[in-house]
Amino acid sequence: MEYIFGVPGEENADFVMSLNQSDKIRFILTRHEQGAAFMAEVYGRLTGHTAGCLGTLGPGATNLLTGVGDGNMDLAPMLVLAGQGSSKRLHKESHQIMDAVSMFRPVTKWAETIRHPDNIPEMIRKAVRLARSEKPGAVFLELCEDIASLDTDAKPLSVRRYPRPMPEAESLEQACEMIRNARRPVIIAGNGVIRMKASDSLRRLADLTGIGVISTFMAKGCVDVDADYCLYTIGLGRKDLVACAVDAADLVITLGYDLVEYHPHLWNPAGDKPVLHLDSTPAEIDACYHPELELIGDIGHSLDAIADNLSKGSLPSFDLQPQQAVRRDMTADLEMHKDDDTEGFIRPQKALWDVRQALPADGLVLSDVGAHKMWIARHYHCHQPNTCLVPNGFCSMGFALPGAIAASLIEPQRQVLAICGDGGFMMNVQEMETARRYDCNLTVMVWEDKEYGLIAWKQTDHFGDHTPLSFNNPDWMKLAESFGWQGHSVANSRDLQQTLTTAMNEEGPSLVVIPIDYRENQILSNRLGEIACPI
Repeated sequence: MEYIFGVPGEENADFVMSLNQSDKIRFILTRHEQGAAFMAEVYGRLTGHTAGCLGTLGPGATNLLTGVGDGNMDLAPMLVLAGQGSSKRLHKESHQIMDAVSMFRPVTKWAETIRHPDNIPEMIRKAVRLARSEKPGAVFLELCEDIASLDTDAKPLSVRRYPRPMPEAESLEQACEMIRNARRPVIIAGNGVIRMKASDSLRRLADLTGIGVISTFMAKGCVDVDADYCLYTIGLGRKDLVACAVDAADLVITLGYDLVEYHPHLWNPAGDKPVLHLDSTPAEIDACYHPELELIGDIGHSLDAIADNLSKGSLPSFDLQPQQAVRRDMTADLEMHKDDDTEGFIRPQKALWDVRQALPADGLVLSDVGAHKMWIARHYHCHQPNTCLVPNGFCSMGFALPGAIAASLIEPQRQVLAICGDGGFMMNVQEMETARRYDCNLTVMVWEDKEYGLIAWKQTDHFGDHTPLSFNNPDWMKLAESFGWQGHSVANSRDLQQTLTTAMNEEGPSLVVIPIDYRENQILSNRLGEIACPI
């Protein structure tokens, strides 16, 4: 473990003082425990390893909860640590005492109290193994202040790796037969492809067969956006162009697909679409997701075995015309506003086009949650895995700024851009100080509309109007100055790309604020659901 992010307190003082003597683990002091949890989540998603997030008892523990829920549902390995009062007073009403273990159980893979110092090596080893094992997630350990102060001779347990299971040969052969017999197969790639580092194997299969690859929000970059077989992203609540490729398919191959991201009733409403499921675990039971065959094990190995098998004979002759039509029309849609020259407001499509042009292939975008997330999902696409992080299970606002801090600490030379709405950004605005204190090289781009725009969008879609959702904002440039950040305000489309490039090449943290034209939300809603499939 490299990092523990958090806020110390009285009841975790022994632990924090001991941690201060470590030459292997760096403690990052945050301004709020929620920010610490988001930082640990992003560390886990980018590296596949665990980081810790720390709070004290009572409110310190409850402040961690939202970020922990987000990381757990987005399948990020993370170790959650909280102090607790003396074990001598847990059984009764007592100052700041609450049952934190029971509170964390619904949002973790395992939650437990450390009852004896000699148990710590076993419990830490178990916690980290559970956190990293497929499907990964959060684990929670609580340490009472009187237990933390005790001495122990127990030594840490060494790490023991174990191989991932592999599908049996008979199942692999059946999978290949399903693919050979299909005329219009399509691939839906999910988060598991990124987590299990199977992108190279997926690209090999797609290069070999030409089968189109659709990614979920959290699988962006599993194939290169420039590849002819890249069919962009699926996941919006209404039918989009990309869904036409699924409609036309006579076989859907799902790879590391997590139902929490995009419910199958949206792409397989009758539950009659033939599905081949490749994942680390068996399929979740769902009436609209009932695979004919499941290959359980290492996704990369399964894909390589299928590619090897298919390449031995003549390759199947697939009908790729529907997929090519989807890519053609979606590409034209993405390019529609790239040359905008609007003043006073900037369209979401133009903003994301310029972000893609300004960032290198390995640049990292972190999306917060709000209306902008829908636009990022649809309009921002990647060349490499783990270059766009979208929270799409628990979907917590306030994710992107703390996440960008963690990313910049992990890879300080990488260009890191957080995109936030003005609502989500203000939920963890205090972490601007953390970013400045650690001299983080990052940029935050705020889309200002002065309301909870996603809720306004959804209420308008459903009811034709929305409840009062407007609010005021600070003077952004004064806010940036007060925290020691660089600040940029962009009002005109033509100035955005150059301003982004300038901001991302400045030393330390930078803030870029744009007036977003969310009139486009309703325009998109009017188009979605009435898509005429180009086949």
